[in-house]
Amino acid sequence: MNFSESDRKQIEEKGLTIEEVNKQIDLFKQGLPFINLMKPATINSGIEQFSKVQKEAYISHFQGKRDEISMVKFVPASGAATRMFKFLFQFLEAYSPEKESINSYINRHKASGLSIFLAGLEKFPFYDEVIEQMKASIPEFDKLSVNEKQLAFLNYMFHDKKFNFSNYPKGLFPFHKYKDHIATAFEEHLFEAGLYASSNGKADLHFTISEKHNHKFDEEFKRIEEIVERKTKTAFNIEFSFQKESTDTIAVNSKNEPFRNPDGSLLFRPSGHGALLENLNEIKADIIFIKNIDNVVVFEYEEIVAEHKMMLAGYLLSLQERSFENLAILDTQNIDQKTIYKIADFLTEELNLILNPEFEKFSTKYQIDYLREKLNRPIRVCGMVKNEGEPGGGPFWVKDESGTISLQIVESAQVDKKNKHQKNILKNATHFNPVDLVCGVKNYKGEPFDLKQYVDKKTAFISMKTKTGKNLKALELPGLWNGSMANWNTIFVEVPLITFNPVKTVNDLLKATHQIS
Repeated sequence: MNFSESDRKQIEEKGLTIEEVNKQIDLFKQGLPFINLMKPATINSGIEQFSKVQKEAYISHFQGKRDEISMVKFVPASGAATRMFKFLFQFLEAYSPEKESINSYINRHKASGLSIFLAGLEKFPFYDEVIEQMKASIPEFDKLSVNEKQLAFLNYMFHDKKFNFSNYPKGLFPFHKYKDHIATAFEEHLFEAGLYASSNGKADLHFTISEKHNHKFDEEFKRIEEIVERKTKTAFNIEFSFQKESTDTIAVNSKNEPFRNPDGSLLFRPSGHGALLENLNEIKADIIFIKNIDNVVVFEYEEIVAEHKMMLAGYLLSLQERSFENLAILDTQNIDQKTIYKIADFLTEELNLILNPEFEKFSTKYQIDYLREKLNRPIRVCGMVKNEGEPGGGPFWVKDESGTISLQIVESAQVDKKNKHQKNILKNATHFNPVDLVCGVKNYKGEPFDLKQYVDKKTAFISMKTKTGKNLKALELPGLWNGSMANWNTIFVEVPLITFNPVKTVNDLLKATHQIS
């Protein structure tokens, strides 16, 4: 593709190269393959299930090591709260108070989300503050009808300068109401980190946020720092980063030519959460906990969440230690066949790796090289919850183009739904990915892996978008815990549903794990 001088300048200012952009355009032209599912990962076939004794042993192992290792809790937090209110925006746009009551609208449109929201209104953590503002601003507030009060409440939530909830970052939206204060998801992540992601009385957290909200997070941390540190007896070191512009991808039109803005410039778009691999790659801790910003609970449930995080971390450390021991053995000059097969058994039985069928025919030297290459990789232990019909990814056995079978977290968008066999495998998944990961990102010599070397670039995907009324194709990089970690050693462990409490809509805040009992 030939680019003009101004194009070249724009590409370079993004931190990209002409070669990288041409490779992206080639992906649009060639198309991207669907993932090839072999079968769902299930208990005893890709997913570990621990007894109470095993769980306690792994927690104990972690507790014994936590002050010797460096840890960071990594939280993707760039999302806005806007999507939480989609059903409320639809109501405000369509509703006409002159024509019908809100109850009539609910019945006519079968608007169950709106009905639940209004029925639980007083239980939301922001209720009292909004009502107080309304009473101060609206003369004779108490004389308004129920219908008028409800409609006014919604308008204050989104249009009052004080609230303007639709423009909040999700991490700073009021999530939980305690006796003496309102807690955001950001604050709950700090309390949680004090329980499992701290060592020697210190906790390091890294939030990836939208650059425009940087000052808001800084202000929130300053506001809560003293009380959180006092209650947790933990000193917090908080870092923020933004999605790098160099991870943006070029958009193309229907002819796979670069899409141009009205001023003639190239259109680049953010490339999804897979772009955060760049941010993750800059963290040099021994282990990294990964959890989404909206997956938090009120204080009374934090202990059980922390227990399972420590269990995953203890299991990771145990597997990592044995991997490192085996790598050290592979580095020795004299290694016999019995030891080679013992290490091979560790890979298949403990790391769920499926070896090349020709492994036994390899020369001794090639067997050693092969085992070393398989072992010397980043490792992740991923919590999985029983499938309750939530949308999103899950654990599967997948075969790649070279015939290698491995465990992967797969999003439904990666699967060819027109293929009945693939669709049935997807449908029969027993577990769901709650984004509950503990990652080992250093090798057996204590050196950090370059995580960009372990991405399956063919697991990117193309989506259809519009800009100024014109159709375009957008390229999303392999998802952070999907294709971006495709070539890591991956272990799945069942964790209870109590550990998965996302807030996808505002009504999720009415669930027990977000309410003080």
